[in-house]
Amino acid sequence: MEDAKLEIQMLHDRILVKPDSAGERRSGAGIVIPATAEVARRLIWGEVLGTGAHVRTVKVGDRVLFARDDQYEVDVQGNTYLVLREREVHAVATERTEHGTGLYL
Repeated sequence: MEDAKLEIQMLHDRILVKPDSAGERRSGAGIVIPATAEVARRLIWGEVLGTGAHVRTVKVGDRVLFARDDQYEVDVQGNTYLVLREREVHAVATERTEHGTGLYL
């Protein structure tokens, strides 16, 4: 008998995020900074893949800015995703503009 595929639905105020590459990065001068380097508490960007019924400001497809310490990792079919609460999101990059900063990605 074949395994049935079950769709993942986020509950309450939870958000499922695919983080941008959390590996090494480059400084403005081109210096490679390894992923293990602790410079400061760094916020990261990710793409929203799912939201719970009580999420009000974030939509699927938005890019969100959050702290890596504020979320939980989950592996689904070999891919790593993050689960966090809407209140743990620091900023949203979206085409919808209401209270923007004037900065763009």
